[in-house]
Amino acid sequence: MPDSLQLVIGADLNGQPIAQAMRLANRHGLVAGATGTGKTVTLQRLAEAFSDAGVAVFAADIKGDLCGLGAAGNPQGKVAERIAGMPWLKHQPQAYPVTLWDIHGESGHPLRTTLSEMGPLLLGSLLELTDSQQSALYAAFKVADREGLLLLDLKDLKALLNHLRDNPQLLGDDAALMTTGSSQALMRRLATLEQQGAEALFGEPALQLEDILQPAADGRGRIHLLDASRLVHEAPKVYATFLLWLLAELFEQLPERGDGDKPLLALFFDEAHLLFAGTPKALQDRLEQVVRLIRSKGVGVYFVTQSPGDLPDSVLAQLGLRIQHGLRAFTAKEQKSLRAVADGFRPNPAFDALAVLTELGIGEALVGTLQDKGTPEMVQRVLVAPPQSRIGPLTDAERKALIASSPLQGRYDKPIDRESAYEVLMGRKELAPEAVPGKPVAEEPSLADRAGEFLGTAAGQALKSAMRQAANQLGRQLMRGLMGSLLGGSKRR
Repeated sequence: MPDSLQLVIGADLNGQPIAQAMRLANRHGLVAGATGTGKTVTLQRLAEAFSDAGVAVFAADIKGDLCGLGAAGNPQGKVAERIAGMPWLKHQPQAYPVTLWDIHGESGHPLRTTLSEMGPLLLGSLLELTDSQQSALYAAFKVADREGLLLLDLKDLKALLNHLRDNPQLLGDDAALMTTGSSQALMRRLATLEQQGAEALFGEPALQLEDILQPAADGRGRIHLLDASRLVHEAPKVYATFLLWLLAELFEQLPERGDGDKPLLALFFDEAHLLFAGTPKALQDRLEQVVRLIRSKGVGVYFVTQSPGDLPDSVLAQLGLRIQHGLRAFTAKEQKSLRAVADGFRPNPAFDALAVLTELGIGEALVGTLQDKGTPEMVQRVLVAPPQSRIGPLTDAERKALIASSPLQGRYDKPIDRESAYEVLMGRKELAPEAVPGKPVAEEPSLADRAGEFLGTAAGQALKSAMRQAANQLGRQLMRGLMGSLLGGSKRR
């Protein structure tokens, strides 16, 4: 009988449980299959198992029905029959501790990050920049770092680009990178991003990772669901970029912990092909590296997609748990892909995996787990255990009640617009004296300079030096995230 430290998936055709040790759940995994074969219910079952073991979960709710985790189930018909066939399951209908998130703040807590935390590499991928435009963006971030300018939202970056257009000398040796064409292209890309509604993603209060890892009052892992039903269709690049940022932030901030008895966090990336489609090679290479290394920080990454072929081979090679729902093959290319999927499992002499792939019914899957030593187990044909929560979405009233009772209520709901690059640069423009032709404009003395005049030479120099060091340190901190974790720089102090 499986215990609480096993990730129970379902039962084989003899009714015996199929599970994987929870301590191996940080070896990542894959849930694949054609549309309508039961991937979402399987994902729901896995999220429950992690929560029961005290593991936090973050998942994207693509179709809007994964939020049924927040309500108790009512098994009937074939679902009840399957439960009856698994007497060891201890199935008890119950709701799970769910926190709802939404980038637009309409169907969950607003989900935000800042431009500084995202960094120029990911932002450039989001904006789909050319190499020259990407170089110009790096130059702008470099100036913001040096000048101590906070880049929190899109208006901060636009204000900085306009400021650099009027004051190209600030770029120093990088002036050649910020051409008129590159600057204008960046502004157009930012305008397009705003039209997609993506400006809601950037700002404060930004998501704090400790809020995701905080367990529920009863000790179960809290399940965080991002409502991506609208996002994936209207702005798929924004969806993919946010998930990449989240993965990078976890890698950057979490300490090494090795292999524990269970993971710290399980991430489910639905529509996983979007993470790799059109991604620059430099970013994809670093993403693959982070996936390989983040398991030592207690994070298990689970990709959800239609076909394993949607993921790079280098990522597939790192996945320990494989749950493959039914596939259909009508063309020669599809049949070739089907064989590749079957060959990815350790063969079981009891059946032909290739033939079974096209026979699997809804809620059935071929499952490859890991043995206790971490080596692949023989593939099994499995009936996935039904979830204990509701199969289907919450009502609007239930969703609102869940948000109102959230322990994070009021923490993220009201945006904060503190002084950042936009306010600083607009303030400088308002205070700048009128320029006289042929006469240089005197620079406005800095706060440190004015303090130095007041305190005297020795004390003033010490204060000015300390303030500049603090500003430089702040600038370095602002460049954390992918600039550090994905580009191989030093870790944030």
